[in-house]
Amino acid sequence: MGVGGEKFQLGTVGALSLSVVSSVSIVICNKALMSSLGFNFATTLTSWHLLVTFCSLHVALWMKFFEHKPFDSRTVMGFGVLNGISIGLLNLSLGFNSVGFYQMTKLAIIPCTVILETLFFRKKFSRTIQMSLSVLLLGVGVATVTDLQLNAVGSILSLLAIITTCIAQIMTNTIQKKFKVSSTQLLYQSCPYQSLTLFLIGPFLDGFLTNQNVFAFNYTSQVVFFIVLSCLISVSVNFSTFLVIGKTSPVTYQVLGHLKTCLVLTFGYVLLHDPFSWRNILGILIAVVGMVLYSYFCTVETQQKNTEVSPQQVKESEAAPLISDSLSKVENGGSVVDDEPLKVPMWSSKYSRE
Repeated sequence: MGVGGEKFQLGTVGALSLSVVSSVSIVICNKALMSSLGFNFATTLTSWHLLVTFCSLHVALWMKFFEHKPFDSRTVMGFGVLNGISIGLLNLSLGFNSVGFYQMTKLAIIPCTVILETLFFRKKFSRTIQMSLSVLLLGVGVATVTDLQLNAVGSILSLLAIITTCIAQIMTNTIQKKFKVSSTQLLYQSCPYQSLTLFLIGPFLDGFLTNQNVFAFNYTSQVVFFIVLSCLISVSVNFSTFLVIGKTSPVTYQVLGHLKTCLVLTFGYVLLHDPFSWRNILGILIAVVGMVLYSYFCTVETQQKNTEVSPQQVKESEAAPLISDSLSKVENGGSVVDDEPLKVPMWSSKYSRE
């Protein structure tokens, strides 16, 4: 493997590791904040996360850790607002649906992303990739999905959350490549719009879901400590989200998200003594098999393409592996949610509400 391939490999491994560690940490922190201390204002907390992230990046820019690269302001604004809306819809979906149906919503993000990329970007996913993703979704479903209580309003909100989250994550990857900006540059420019969107809708949304006023909450020293800790960890979560999507693909990011879900279940059992059944264990094992198969088949397909054509002619891989050996990938200078978002935000799942 050449020097370029080794750098890409190390950068991808670092991005994935940072994403896993930071996401699992913030889930545990927010579970203590929400479950133990009663601070259930998820959307407002996310707006604070993004505000702290922007301030941190502004200091980093002042210290010349990265270069500010302005580009299409309308694209940045639309992207930031869309990300904020997707996070709000995910939290609203959790409020109107059962935990089981909410987990199904998160699972639906992968096939929806595949469909959108196939229709609008003409990407092709082989049968082996589709099979490995099916195994992964089956495992996560067995481990996390319990009851499925349907209602009209909740179903509509879930559908909107899925669509906005998929589009936002695809835009993260597309914008970085189109305008040749790093994850840090994109995050720095979009953070104010995301934070402002959530700050405006957060108090109303949280008040509607909890029947409490975030500004009238009793902010003890312990609550303030966990809020500050959560905001600090969120800087790493938000940065790693953009980093992973920029270096791999939206589908790979969703696969990684489900890996973090399995890790959260495991850590919850070991550290917090959450209830754990044989169904959870079986689901996690199946999901891990799906992740291994996904990474293996993606790596094999990438290597096959590299042997068929020269590196200069290799186009971007249709499905990026969790750890890629591709020499054709171009690192865009540094590299959001959700499920997220983002992304899909992992902390806004059932583990932060129980």
